Amino acid sequence: MAWQAIWFHRQRSILTMLGILIGIASVILLTSIGEGTRVYVLSEFTQFGTTLAAISPGRVQTTGVAGALGGTIHPLTFEDAAALERVPGVARVVPVVIGTAPIEHGGRTRDTFVYGVTAAVPEVWRMRVRAGRFLPESDPRRGGRLAVLGPKLKRELFGEATCLGRHVRVAGERFLVIGVMEPKGQFLGFDIDDSIYVPVREASRIFNRDELHEIDVLIANASLIDPVVARIRQVLIERHGREEDFTITTQTGMIESLDRIIRIVSLAVGGIGAISLLVGSLGILTMMWISVNERTAEIGLARAVGATPRQIGALFLGEAAMLSTVGGVAGLATGLGVARVLQWYLPGLPVETPAGFVGLALAVSLGVGLLSGLLPARRAASLDPVVALKRE
Repeated sequence: MAWQAIWFHRQRSILTMLGILIGIASVILLTSIGEGTRVYVLSEFTQFGTTLAAISPGRVQTTGVAGALGGTIHPLTFEDAAALERVPGVARVVPVVIGTAPIEHGGRTRDTFVYGVTAAVPEVWRMRVRAGRFLPESDPRRGGRLAVLGPKLKRELFGEATCLGRHVRVAGERFLVIGVMEPKGQFLGFDIDDSIYVPVREASRIFNRDELHEIDVLIANASLIDPVVARIRQVLIERHGREEDFTITTQTGMIESLDRIIRIVSLAVGGIGAISLLVGSLGILTMMWISVNERTAEIGLARAVGATPRQIGALFLGEAAMLSTVGGVAGLATGLGVARVLQWYLPGLPVETPAGFVGLALAVSLGVGLLSGLLPARRAASLDPVVALKRE
């Protein structure tokens, strides 16, 4: 009987379900984009491991980025990196100097990132060498004109030909190529494969700077992160004249902060979509109230032939639940469909729908229908059968 009543007023029912459809579709679409973004950002950071700590010059207290405004009173030095290697719980240390420079070979030139690092990079940054070998173990304060190419840079300069044992010019200076890295992909929009790795002392000489951009520290075990970071902070404070003019960023801390921020944003965005659900619930409430007025005589007749008030209430409550559930299923299909179309047109857009949200959306649509139909159902159940029959 509930379904027949909905079918008899098809046009009105479809318009009523439209509010629920739009609400559920909005919530599913927005939460899918939010969850996809969260998973994407977390995967970007975890590809370098979770026991990595980066030390940058400059102290971030309220706003700003460490080292963004140039040098500090006590810049990070090679001696700082050497001191950190002696800290208990530190597995490896990589002093880093970064810059951009033209890389030349055979008449081809490509401006790209130059990473001045040490032999510990494959272990610390979780990267692998595809051909040849990485930079040899040596004192970071000593140079050596050796280079390892990223796979994209190798392809652009050498094509399919081998590059091992050949030379490239970095900022006009000749370097021997000893290895090629495996593809790593992009990190937050930066193409890691389009880069070159040289000894850190050579990079500091090329870019004419004695201080380091950062020091990356690989901590031996995830359970040691907090105590090791505390020891690192103490060592650097003692070396920098009892002043904490540096910033230590751990991967786990950054991941937790990003995860928390993105979850809050996702919930806020989902709340915007929930406004449509509120509008849809008001639509169901209005339609069911009108329906009770229109079918007063029918209610009186049903009561006269033996229907109980509970059965009358269940009838109208069932209509409201059907309207909202069908609208919820249609909204779910619409939201998932639009998400897939967006992903098809924009492959770079991270879209991922959590399975829990699908079940939650259906439960919410059913709950909205039951709450919206509760008041009209109670009104219908409380009608006096004699008074209701007078409407005939």
